[in-house]
Amino acid sequence: MASSSPQSQQEEGGGRGGSPEEEETHPLPLKFPSYLGALSRREMVELYCDCILQGCQAEDARRTMGNYILEKMKMKEKWLGIWETNPDTFFTSSEEIPVPNVGVLVEVTCKVFEYFCPNRKVSVSIAEPFSSNIANIPRAFIDNFLEKKDHYVPLSEIYPVQGQDSAVSDIAKALEIVRFFYDFLWREWDDDENSETYAARIEERIKIWCDINNGSIPAPFAHRFRRNLEKCKSKHFEMIYYPNHIEEVPTREENIEYFKKYFEVRMLRGLLKIWEDLRLRVHGPLFRRILKRRKGYREDRKPITYIVAKTVTVEMYVQVKDFSSNAFIEQCDNLNSALDSCYSGDHILIFPGEYKAARLSMLTEDIIIKGAGRPEEIIITSELHHESFVVSRAQNVKLTNITLIQQGTLDGIVVVESGHTALENCVLKCQGTGICVFAGASLTVINSEITGAEGAGIELYPGSTAILEGNNIHHCNNFRTCDPSGGNLGGINIKVLPLPKLRMKNNHIHSNNGYGVTIMKPCEEFSATTEGTVACAAAGDGEESLSKLMQELSLDMSTNILEENAKAITIIN
Repeated sequence: MASSSPQSQQEEGGGRGGSPEEEETHPLPLKFPSYLGALSRREMVELYCDCILQGCQAEDARRTMGNYILEKMKMKEKWLGIWETNPDTFFTSSEEIPVPNVGVLVEVTCKVFEYFCPNRKVSVSIAEPFSSNIANIPRAFIDNFLEKKDHYVPLSEIYPVQGQDSAVSDIAKALEIVRFFYDFLWREWDDDENSETYAARIEERIKIWCDINNGSIPAPFAHRFRRNLEKCKSKHFEMIYYPNHIEEVPTREENIEYFKKYFEVRMLRGLLKIWEDLRLRVHGPLFRRILKRRKGYREDRKPITYIVAKTVTVEMYVQVKDFSSNAFIEQCDNLNSALDSCYSGDHILIFPGEYKAARLSMLTEDIIIKGAGRPEEIIITSELHHESFVVSRAQNVKLTNITLIQQGTLDGIVVVESGHTALENCVLKCQGTGICVFAGASLTVINSEITGAEGAGIELYPGSTAILEGNNIHHCNNFRTCDPSGGNLGGINIKVLPLPKLRMKNNHIHSNNGYGVTIMKPCEEFSATTEGTVACAAAGDGEESLSKLMQELSLDMSTNILEENAKAITIIN
């Protein structure tokens, strides 16, 4: 139960009919299992696009969905359902024992509506015996609340229970279908846009939902998408209802504020469209850019070596001199302070311990970050749910002798946006995406270990460059997916057009849930091979470039140890 004594927690008017007598509260009966959760992506597309919406335009979608649910509601006038509502309706929330909702068994009386809207309400009464998911909740709470609402509650909060006839089963499916449409597929601004391909937009949104559920989109990225979606919805409502607060002719300041809200909403809607466009989502990275001015070198061109350690000893200064004999030395309490103080040419020497550093997500200076010891002794963990972990725009930055542990960040464990980034003798323990190298950027990884990525261990975007020597890339692409192409990703994923440059030597790529090297090429026409991979059917310069890449990789394969021969290299769309 998510509250202290219910009698002391009820809100005003929630149970003022005197002290309710204690009575037995029965457990709730079973709801119908998820209908949509058992459908494949193709079946969901057929259900919404081909069966219900049937090619209608965006401005007709709500009316079409309304007609669909109204026809189902006519099938039975009264039935039993569970009314699930926010616990804040009745109780003051408790952090110790959170309750996601308050559920009560009710009898639903359906009346024929002339039209349907997402917040349509239906008449309910408490069913006998009194049943709830909260033991010993006073029935007076529910009675008094329903009396204040004339016994009407939102239809979207009602879930039919099992054990009734087939008509109720059909109503349960229809309610789930409509709830999902308004929760995930519909956008309040959809009918503002003249879209003749609304079914295609719905199909793309279904694809996103399926990719989130089966893990093709790693959890941190799914979190970002949901957050962007909710923010866009919230800002849209702010913009729509802002004029209601203006009593007379709007002032200049009020007009400016409205247009600020308008353009913010347009920007957020544009970001959502990138997610919804499969081509942009696959081949166009959705990372935030570094907004930090590059400081460059100090005027006197004299570098500084920053010591980062819990405690400082004389022996540490000896190691610093071995690392950089002509540098000034400063001691910092934490890694963030050192990164904030750095100019190009500076060094950071980290002594054994565990550290966090949000400033690693804004590397713009040409610096060297080195661990003074074995990699397993110098551990840097990401900030939980922070946007990024290590993101570099420096012309030349190097990390050596350290272990990076990713904990819930939304980008790759290391993102090279531009310039060159080198990692030597490092251990990268990924949780989401592995290393990402953007167009025009370059990466060098030597004698390092990459493991645990939900996607590929290294993602090379078109026009990037990478040199990989003596690395161990294993146990990547750990997400569970029913999509054959998603399951192919493994050690290294190369996105072509234009072609990235890759040199590999003495790498060991093994134990990944997919191929050692995957080449992703956009192609309008493709056919499945007998092994389940996708072969490109395009021709021209792209095909010649792909052939050249395959030849170069084949020459390199003799010096590398990849997955078993059948899973060494593949090409997918």
